[in-house]
Amino acid sequence: MNEKHAAPDVTGLIHHPYVPPAGFAAPQPGVFKASTVYFPSVAAMRQFEWKDKSAYTYGLHGTPTTYTLEERLCALEGGAQCLLVPSGLAALATVALALLKTGDEVLMPDNAYGPNKALAEGELRHYGITHQYYDPMNPEDLSARLNERTRLVWLEAPGSVSMEFPDLPELVRRCKAKGVLCALDNTWGAGLAFQPFDLLRDGQLGVDISAHALTKYPSGGGDVLMGSIVTRDAALHLKIKLCHMRLGLGVGANDAETVLRSLPSMALRYVAHDQSARALAAWWQDQPQCAQVLHPAMAGAPGHAHWQRLCGQGSGLAAGLFSVMIDARYSQAQVDAFCDGLKLFKIGYSWGGPVSLVMPYEIQRMRQHQPEHLQPGTLVRFSVGLEAVGDLREDLQRSAAAHLPVA
Repeated sequence: MNEKHAAPDVTGLIHHPYVPPAGFAAPQPGVFKASTVYFPSVAAMRQFEWKDKSAYTYGLHGTPTTYTLEERLCALEGGAQCLLVPSGLAALATVALALLKTGDEVLMPDNAYGPNKALAEGELRHYGITHQYYDPMNPEDLSARLNERTRLVWLEAPGSVSMEFPDLPELVRRCKAKGVLCALDNTWGAGLAFQPFDLLRDGQLGVDISAHALTKYPSGGGDVLMGSIVTRDAALHLKIKLCHMRLGLGVGANDAETVLRSLPSMALRYVAHDQSARALAAWWQDQPQCAQVLHPAMAGAPGHAHWQRLCGQGSGLAAGLFSVMIDARYSQAQVDAFCDGLKLFKIGYSWGGPVSLVMPYEIQRMRQHQPEHLQPGTLVRFSVGLEAVGDLREDLQRSAAAHLPVA
């Protein structure tokens, strides 16, 4: 027996006329996913402009979800324009590729984020772009290295891993005096510790570009890779944006959604990370295995006075990172065993999430010149999460007692 069934209306499934009513409002913005974007007419297609966010042309160039995140990040960091990229390193690389050409030179602090230094030593060098490393704690050294080929200066506050806090306003002044663009890796400050475009809170002095690994505090979950590039100058933003477009950089809508969902709690989390980190850093100062604590907000730490002027008199914040120089009498193997012996602190890169992290570093291999302000020993960096600080202290104490015995 043959029965005939009506063919499904597959075209109707694709071109269904229903449009949900406008006016829906909820705590979280909608998530828009698209590669193709519809135009109402050919004339509109020819007139729509994505560069100023006045319309939509293609998913890679922006959706309501990514535009919303970009605008909120501008508000966070005090900028006027923002671009989203797939990672913090992608933000650093995009800035370099947009602004540098063969024959140009970029200056970096010797304590810069390692992958940014690797970019300069690898791809940028292959493209005929030279680089120099300057001492971030000595503005005179920066001035001495600025030359007619310098087109970009990178800044970090504090420095990667060893946590020195530079005189950021003075470094910016030196760049401005020579007419050289300065870009700040603002991942640590996150738009909360200080305002990158208004360093002295008088509207007079700021960086030209703020690059930010949204992977860290804005995400807050250790589950998103994303970066941002924030500017105030429209022409500079457009130059970077066109490079961004030509490189085909974009972020996933669900990742943007995750960061948007996390932003409202970011300031609360940042304070919690900061308070716990200070408590644990203070505990380390009293431990016999410790030769030095590297935390910008602690008296005696390298650059503490600079942190005090920039942050201490304003937000008073200092993030959730600090490093400890374990005394030189302990071997690398003993320090590694201490890290392995921790239960709550997990061994892993990155930071800013709910889980505390630990990572030993061979700082001597990371610097051109071993800083005189660092005591001999083995450096261990701690990223403090959101666990109870008492539990974290017990974890440190137990593993130190087992693997870093006191004579």
